[in-house]
Amino acid sequence: MKILVLNCGSSSIKYQLFSMKESDWSVLAAGVVEKIGLKGSFLKHQTTGNEKVLLEGEILDHKIGIDYILGVIVSERHGCVKSLEEIDAVGHRVVHGGEEFNTSVLITNDVIRKIEECIDIAPLHNPPNLKGIEAINQILPSVPQVAVFDTAFHQTMPKEAYMYAIPLSLYKKHGVRRYGFHGTSHRFVSKRACEILGVDYTTQKIISCHLGNGASVCAIKNGESIDTSMGFTPLEGLVMGTRAGDMDLGAATYIMEKEMIGTRSASVLFNKHSGLLGLTGISSDMREIIAAAKEGNAQAISGLKIYNYRIKKFIGSYAAAMGGVDILIFTGGIGENGYATRSEVCKDLDFIGIEMDESANDGLNGEEAIISKKSARVKVMVVPTNEELVIAQDTQSIVEELANR
Repeated sequence: MKILVLNCGSSSIKYQLFSMKESDWSVLAAGVVEKIGLKGSFLKHQTTGNEKVLLEGEILDHKIGIDYILGVIVSERHGCVKSLEEIDAVGHRVVHGGEEFNTSVLITNDVIRKIEECIDIAPLHNPPNLKGIEAINQILPSVPQVAVFDTAFHQTMPKEAYMYAIPLSLYKKHGVRRYGFHGTSHRFVSKRACEILGVDYTTQKIISCHLGNGASVCAIKNGESIDTSMGFTPLEGLVMGTRAGDMDLGAATYIMEKEMIGTRSASVLFNKHSGLLGLTGISSDMREIIAAAKEGNAQAISGLKIYNYRIKKFIGSYAAAMGGVDILIFTGGIGENGYATRSEVCKDLDFIGIEMDESANDGLNGEEAIISKKSARVKVMVVPTNEELVIAQDTQSIVEELANR
């Protein structure tokens, strides 16, 4: 079965074409369309074993972008399949499923309507996700599509974890509660960690740290998410590349009053100009901040301390919430490659059984590894995430079940 996985952003489309077999899988092609609707739009494309190619063109909307993707996939020069008829299904990353979806689903008109109903609580993400679905409906109308939701994994959180202490009427009327994100990544790495260790996923207490430009921590107990750092939106929780993370609501309204800005400007401020970028004034890129810190830049040094402290605090609180921890996982761009970040975060956590093997951690980039001491009570691991594979696997499972009915 060949499955196309699409991740549609506001001005980009990431894609991978998978060949899924019973017990094996491979990526036939992968790439990204950038600057949709803007000047200088282009497509980067790579088939397995070949060099990346850059194709420039006028890509005005997501439908044209997906047309470009499908065109290059079947092209004689850069393609990997002979015909679009070889594509058996399409899996979509959909950021927000609200309380409607606790698992991946076959996309129907009713599912599309429910995703549309979540636009108010995911105005930046769900609209482009829907554009991708509609584009496939137009271009490949007979191909089944599956929605895989970032929020679905966290629908197992208990009420004490997801409710805000606001009037209950606001929850009932507007759905204001904590939903959590990065669920597909947390699900993948937590299961993969247990496979590597040869332990039963349903008996473990796991803390998963997805650290990238967006970042979240998740507490997974006996195979279920019981808490996570992101909330109603991806703004809550950790310090991120450009997002503020946890802060006093009173501070937010105070800034709005003093700076005389409205809700839209405040959203841009806290989502796009805060986090590490705001703290350091250097960049949202961790590599650039670490380089500045090594040169003695005080703001960079301070920003890194704040960033690491927030992660450490969530690890401690989730260990308390679960009554201990068996496995601590680092994933995402920073989690997989930032050995200095991992070292600082794990420092002085031996009281809960976390003891880093610095020789195993030092210089480790993007590889599966156990980086805790052999004698440590908690296994500390680096597990590269693969959200696209999860989407492909869920799509395969749903489509095969549909065919067997």
